[in-house]
Amino acid sequence: MWTLYKKELLELVRDKKTLFFAIAMPLLIFPLLFGGIGIITAKQMQKAESEELKVAITRPLPMVTDAIRNASHLQLVTDAPLGDISAVIRSGKVDVVIKVPGDFDGKALKQSQWQVYFNDASALGAVMSRIGTALEPVENRLRQQYSDAAGIDETVRLALGEPIDLQKVSVADKRESIGERIGGFLPYILFFTCLMGAMMPAIDLGAGEKERGTLETLLLSPVPRTQLVLGKFLVVFTTAVLASLLSVFSFGFWGMLIGQHFAVDAIIKVFATIGVRDMLLVLLMLVPIAAIFASAMLSLSVYARSYKEAQNYMGMLNIPLIMPIVLAMLPGISLDAQWALVPITNVALAIKEILKGTVDYGLLGLILLSTAVIAALLISFCVYCFRQEKVLFR
Repeated sequence: MWTLYKKELLELVRDKKTLFFAIAMPLLIFPLLFGGIGIITAKQMQKAESEELKVAITRPLPMVTDAIRNASHLQLVTDAPLGDISAVIRSGKVDVVIKVPGDFDGKALKQSQWQVYFNDASALGAVMSRIGTALEPVENRLRQQYSDAAGIDETVRLALGEPIDLQKVSVADKRESIGERIGGFLPYILFFTCLMGAMMPAIDLGAGEKERGTLETLLLSPVPRTQLVLGKFLVVFTTAVLASLLSVFSFGFWGMLIGQHFAVDAIIKVFATIGVRDMLLVLLMLVPIAAIFASAMLSLSVYARSYKEAQNYMGMLNIPLIMPIVLAMLPGISLDAQWALVPITNVALAIKEILKGTVDYGLLGLILLSTAVIAALLISFCVYCFRQEKVLFR
């Protein structure tokens, strides 16, 4: 078995495609891809928020014009013809028009409805919130005027305007909050790299050997089928674990590098709260997942008639992989004894709990045990496939 393992592993190391999927993708390409998207998204949001908007007002009341002038990144336009508001916005002379009702005088004790016109299909960022923030001084001033006119003191005015003031008081510490945010999507990335790390070797060691005609020679050797399958399984398992290890390492390394270099506070906070032990625990949880992927893919690869057919089968594995991870991201689902028995979802939930720092080590043991049983069953099925002539020579 070990002789076969060394031989197959050496052949895979010489294969450029395997090296690319098992090493280059988790180590360089995925972190750069996701890190780049994160940086671009943050910069675009910042740019959209700081983009100057040209604002016109149908009735240039002093308190409104002062509020727009004093707001950051808003430019008051006073010479735009506002007869046809849609036309003047489409012409680009203004970005936003605030339509103040003709009967508004700031004295009548009634609610006044103002319209905010802008092109919602354009790339203008958060227009309503920016205009709302700019007009807050106007609203505060009107509230005070109305209260004074009605003889209402400040306490009563606050009670009328907002009978119940709900204030958010989170008891979660910083690490728990950060772990909850990133713990949902991180398992998807890690599982996907683990899957990619196992895919190419599995195809090569099953369907690939069928196409090359070397499988018959291997079957004629005096090596028992169980050891033959275990040798191939260990090769695929090794590349899957290697891909997982490189993923965890590269995300830690590139995350710290990007956070320090670009001074992204959120990334620095994330890595400041997660220690080496947590990263090792995440990697430990990925080991049984790698065993499941390796045994499942090796079985599919042996069943396939050709390299191309094996690729088609394994491409479909993405769907059953995504669904359990989506379950782990749903609100209200947390790791307990019941969810610890659900394959893939249990590991995704465990990774989230590890990142939050609230993991139950007893449940981790249960997850490792249940996942190891599933992996053992799949390996047994793989051995069964290798013993079936109708499967090997379809």
